[in-house]
Amino acid sequence: MSTGHILWQDLTVPDAAPLRDFYSKVVGWTSEDVDMGGYADYSMNDAEGNTVAGVCHARGTNSQVPPQWLIYIEVASVAEATERALAEGGKVVDGPRAMGEGQFAVIQDPAGAVFAIIETPEE
Repeated sequence: MSTGHILWQDLTVPDAAPLRDFYSKVVGWTSEDVDMGGYADYSMNDAEGNTVAGVCHARGTNSQVPPQWLIYIEVASVAEATERALAEGGKVVDGPRAMGEGQFAVIQDPAGAVFAIIETPEE
């Protein structure tokens, strides 16, 4: 685990398909569908086939996330980091909740910028 490392980035928007196509045409990413149970979000891949980002619909588990690029910053404990964020004037937009084997929360900082904190299991 590398606390403080930006681990991932997702673009969350009301209609992800047009933005998937936009980024494919502008930066050359290809996409793969990610089944979300009734609809698909998208893994975006670079020229070598490495997944570098996600483009997601703001529905289902993402319904509370405002339209934006959302970075996920790794923390040792989502619960503790959420408490510190609240104590420092931040707000919880979503979560904490499970993501795979870890958990995450979406936080709004005192200036209004939104980011996610994520805790992943130790390997």
